[in-house]
Amino acid sequence: MIKRIVDISEQAYLHLNKKQLLVEKQGELVSSIPVEDLGVLILQHPAIVVTQAALIACQQNNAVVVFCDQRHLPYSVLLPISEGNSLHTRVLREQTEVSAPVKKRLWKQIVQEKIRQQVATLVSSGKDSQRLRRMVEKVKSGDIENHEAQSAQHYWRKLMGDHFRRNRNEPGINTLLNYGYAIIRAMIARALVGSGLHPALGLHHRNQYNGLCLADDLMEPFRPWVDQVVVQLSSETNQPDIDRNSKQALLSLIGHPVEWNNKSMPLIIASHHLAANLKSVMTGEGNKILNFPQRAS
Repeated sequence: MIKRIVDISEQAYLHLNKKQLLVEKQGELVSSIPVEDLGVLILQHPAIVVTQAALIACQQNNAVVVFCDQRHLPYSVLLPISEGNSLHTRVLREQTEVSAPVKKRLWKQIVQEKIRQQVATLVSSGKDSQRLRRMVEKVKSGDIENHEAQSAQHYWRKLMGDHFRRNRNEPGINTLLNYGYAIIRAMIARALVGSGLHPALGLHHRNQYNGLCLADDLMEPFRPWVDQVVVQLSSETNQPDIDRNSKQALLSLIGHPVEWNNKSMPLIIASHHLAANLKSVMTGEGNKILNFPQRAS
């Protein structure tokens, strides 16, 4: 079943009653949502009030709760830890023992797939992608020559033009990218926790202040998917920004149909298969290759 994305952007009171998340506005009930149907709950307004019982119910059902800042951009994510997987302790121990060569091999695969997806986004936008195509096979274990950064520099120039600078603190297109990336990040973090992996223990990303390093690793190939949507949105207006239309377009990404192992499914479902695939590779239970979802043609 496709999990629901609920975006609360106005002052509201959220509480639990008989396994239903109730949303009240100005004292009136406006929505009742089965908690088991929730995939992502996005809280945007600073005056939203949520009961502890509602938050715990979301966690027990592996729903991600995303808190937004004053700019309506996702700022923090609340994820379940203790009940995401019944074998969490064992998997966590195995995860901490993954060897450096395995991590480097996995990072190589992630970078290669990210560049392939950058190619796909350039092609869909009618841009030249030959240089990036050649770069894919040059990526070595651990990406020691930093082809990820090299590809990004070329990619942004081709996709957005020489004037564009990727800066998360700037408005407009950068704000749309920030929002889209945060949604994908939350989706991947949810899938990782559901598989029993700890999202803070990354392969490449390492930051003691970042609780989602592994999610940041695994989401890299999906960033160009967000970029493609943002390019389309920016072509429709001279002042692209976060509004109802752009949020809907970016949120719809996680329900977008993809191909995984010759099967069609929403991206949010495929992300769980990908997380399970990553766990099997990291713990030595499966083959050595990550199988990434592909955009449906």
